[in-house]
This record gives sequence, C-alpha cells and structure tokens, in this order.
Amino acid sequence: MSAADELRTAAITLRKLAADAAIESGNPRWTSSRVFPDQPDSTASVVRAEGARPVFRISQARYVRGPISDYVAAMGPNVGLALAKLLDDAAVDAEQIGADPHALALARLINTGSST
Repeated sequence: MSAADELRTAAITLRKLAADAAIESGNPRWTSSRVFPDQPDSTASVVRAEGARPVFRISQARYVRGPISDYVAAMGPNVGLALAKLLDDAAVDAEQIGADPHALALARLINTGSST
C-alpha cells in the first residue's frame, strides 16, 4: 500500500467514525463540564454533545474524571472530520511531493494502532 493509500484509508476510517459519533450523540461538537463546579477538588465530569444529551458518563461515580472528559471533548467528531480533511490533503501531497512523515505516522496510528 502506498503512503497516499494509507493516508486516504485513515481519512475514510476517521471520517466514518466521526460521522457515526456525531449522529449517535446528536452533534459533532462536544463539550466537557464539571458535575460539581462548587467543589474545587472534584473532577467528576460529563462529556456532552453540544445542545444534546451526555455522550457518556463513566467511573465509579458514573462520571468521567475531568482531564479525561476535557480531552475527549476536545477530540470530538468535529476534530475528527478536520483531521480527515488534513489526511486527504496529505494524500494528495504524498503523490505529488512525497509523504509528510507526521501525517503518515498519524494515518498508521488510525489504521493499525502503531505509527510504524
């Protein structure tokens, strides 16, 4: 498989995952919010699709911890769709001027779970 093919495969995979997550959650933009904002030591959080129901709540207390919630929200479907576009553009570049090693490593992580 050529580098351009690897990049396109990752873009297709990521675009489908992001679109499916956006449909299932009701919105491609996700946010994170603390459940108990008045308690500074509490990091119990909920990831929500903007304007919709919670995407998920997990952990012993049924909530995800703050740093995880923040990260998941930051990497929501809207980011996945933007990364898919970047990978598509990188595939074109790979055919014309050679593959960007960082884009190729990202594609390989998406395609196989390994960057090599």
